Amino acid sequence: MKALFRPRQAAALLAAAVTVTAFCAGDVLARSYPFGPRTRSVNDLGNQYVPFHAHLWDLLHGKGHGGLLVNWQSGYGASFLPDLGTYLGSPYALLVALFPRDEIDLAVYAVTLLKTASAAAAMAWLLLTLRPGRWWAAGLLGAAYALCGWSTADASYNPMWLDGLIALPLLCLVGEWALTGRRRLTGVLLVALAWTANFYTAYMATLGAALVLLLRLLLARPPRRQALATAGRAVLTTALGIGLAAPLVTVVYFGTKHAYPGRVRQFAPVPTEDVAARLLPATYGFGSPALYVGITALLLALALPFHRAVPVPVRAGWTALALAVALSLQWGPTHLLWHAFATPQGSSYRQAFVLCGLLVVAAWHAVAYGLPDRRALGAATALLVLVVAVASRSTLVRAYTWPVLLLALAGAVGGLVLLGRAGHRTRLAGLAVVLLLGAQVGETAATSAVATRLRLGHLDDYEPWGERQRTQAAAIAGADDWPRYRTDPGREQTVGNDPLLVGGEGAQYYSSLTSDVLSRTLTALGDGWTSRGRNVQSLDNAVTDVVFSVGARVHSPPDPHQKYLSPYPAPVTVTHRDVPPLVTVRAEPDRTPFGPSPYRNQELLLGSRVYTVPRVTVHDDGGRALPSRRVGTGNALARPTITARCPAGTQVHLWAPHFSGTARLAGAGQSARFRFEFPRNRAAMEPLGTAPASGEVRIELRPDRPGRIPSGAVGCLDTDRLAGAAARLKATGATEVTVSGATVRAELPAGSKGIAVVAAPRIAGWRCATGDGPERPADAFHGLIAVPLDGTATSLTCTFHPPGLRLGTTVGAASLLTLVLLTAVTAVRRRRAPAPPTTTSPRERVTTAS
Repeated sequence: MKALFRPRQAAALLAAAVTVTAFCAGDVLARSYPFGPRTRSVNDLGNQYVPFHAHLWDLLHGKGHGGLLVNWQSGYGASFLPDLGTYLGSPYALLVALFPRDEIDLAVYAVTLLKTASAAAAMAWLLLTLRPGRWWAAGLLGAAYALCGWSTADASYNPMWLDGLIALPLLCLVGEWALTGRRRLTGVLLVALAWTANFYTAYMATLGAALVLLLRLLLARPPRRQALATAGRAVLTTALGIGLAAPLVTVVYFGTKHAYPGRVRQFAPVPTEDVAARLLPATYGFGSPALYVGITALLLALALPFHRAVPVPVRAGWTALALAVALSLQWGPTHLLWHAFATPQGSSYRQAFVLCGLLVVAAWHAVAYGLPDRRALGAATALLVLVVAVASRSTLVRAYTWPVLLLALAGAVGGLVLLGRAGHRTRLAGLAVVLLLGAQVGETAATSAVATRLRLGHLDDYEPWGERQRTQAAAIAGADDWPRYRTDPGREQTVGNDPLLVGGEGAQYYSSLTSDVLSRTLTALGDGWTSRGRNVQSLDNAVTDVVFSVGARVHSPPDPHQKYLSPYPAPVTVTHRDVPPLVTVRAEPDRTPFGPSPYRNQELLLGSRVYTVPRVTVHDDGGRALPSRRVGTGNALARPTITARCPAGTQVHLWAPHFSGTARLAGAGQSARFRFEFPRNRAAMEPLGTAPASGEVRIELRPDRPGRIPSGAVGCLDTDRLAGAAARLKATGATEVTVSGATVRAELPAGSKGIAVVAAPRIAGWRCATGDGPERPADAFHGLIAVPLDGTATSLTCTFHPPGLRLGTTVGAASLLTLVLLTAVTAVRRRRAPAPPTTTSPRERVTTAS
């Protein structure tokens, strides 16, 4: 039986089991999905990760529009491979295909849980590889790493980051193999897997693993030649692994180069008391480093410097490395190094999981050499008391932190002391282990529950898939006729990526890789956005619907889950519009650059004048004119108004990108919602109703924060002129359009001259050809794809080539060839090496016989 028992496998299984138990227990305590009524879809989890996994489900089941290269559902046509590499590169993502489509939230939860358990197992395996020891202790510490504060507070709703949590111990194992000169092929494949799954956190994990390998070399003190050989093997393994991942990594890199720039932030370190607070259980703070690893692991890490059974170089080395990385979190230059020289727009401590891993490894060395004695435990407890004293000044420490801390400390100290006294008494040792495991599960579940509850108060949150999404999806499915026309899921969005979640093809798109040309083009047309321009929204506008061939538009009531809206009972409806095809012809294109007015910009794209843009006057609630047109302050706070004159019967639109509140056309029914918050949100243009017969337009405003109304805020749309312009574009446009993956083909009327315009953003990578001509980079017409026509061609083909894919494929092929050659050479050398003797010598035979 003992021969069948393998400590590393047992430790990995224990770590995974403890992780799953504590993770789920935390959600039970928080009454969070799927164990309670509270949603866990906060911020990017609801806006990005769940919708992207839903789109992956569609692609895996052959139901998505587009393929791996182009996502035709979002942003009127977006490059998908960078998003795949950023959000869906992990092999765990494929597991969503095993779940029903309407259980996509549960699928993402299961993937998150499995990733966290895998990180625990990988760390437990690493610990026993670094040094033999108690397998259950390795399992306990593996779970402590996987359920660290960074994991439960930050990565649990950013599941792509969890791939970095798995990558750190795996890359440290690769370093161990480099030390012994073994498993080059496996090491290369693990590096490639880590960088493919999520290159961002893999980069941080690679830096952390490099520091661990450097320390291991310093402690081992091999001859210089052997040390250089080890470093060379590690560098070669890492380079080949990253090279194999290059087809995806380079595409993501170039995708970021063409993405809309986010806000540039300057790093500011948090106070020391906040750093100390995040070492403790049941604390939470969005912008501080989540360094919690459990009181047991923290006590052991603090005891390491005083543990006399551990060699001095080992004590000093791991303690110094942990301290150095801790200090690097708070220093600007090293902060930039950890984050690939770009300060994140969200949390500034995304590398905190590396320090958590180092604390766990330090704790392992404190227990692997034998349990710390009373002196070491006493010193560690004194240091912990000092940490608690510093942390007590932080606002991140709340009332419920103290009972959780005291119970965890009692369990940790009691378990360690009991274990030290157990000796060979199995029952006493078993009781100590149960006490340690119970303390770990309890405090981690409480910490996770606190983070889950407090996130709901700090971040935006969204309902999981339910009746609203089912109704929207059914309405879209009934109206969709892609690629004859687009079906937009509607202005009344549920999450930031509605088209991926409920279907259709719209402007709405939220990604870290939202293209610059898409965001700027839609902004010029009057669209709104959040996340500082990277989350563009649907634009409920008849002109842009004609331009982008939106033939069906879904209208839903406001999402009642969003508390800032006033829900009203209304059915989900679909409006249809006769629109031109996806490819139109402009005989005399107007290339006048976009200006400040979105109404005039829309007309430039349409090719016809359809708006009247009157002069507006803004009045305060007393009827006095406001020359500054500023509202939301002073007398203008209560109910300011906008007056203008529009031709009778025209459709009145309000463009107020810097206004937050509601606007209502006097005499009309429902108010339109505008949401502006500098620099995060920009409000979209909204239709308000029909101008009365008198032409006197009065718009009532109810601001909820200070804002400003622009001079050209009101646009009066002549629907008859728009119908005529749409008819002309349809008559001269493509007679047939087909879309297959990343290729658009169109049949054009004979003699077409000027330019053909494809109703999709001209993102980098589009190449087009007319007739049998060669492919050339597509031109641009006010941000859309354009192709010159000379009257001879009757067909058009445009194909998307993701920037960086050719370079990445070349690098990947070179890396693969190098790996194959190195593997072959190694195999030949082993075959040619002299085999050990298989027969005994005569002298040995004589000795044996005697």
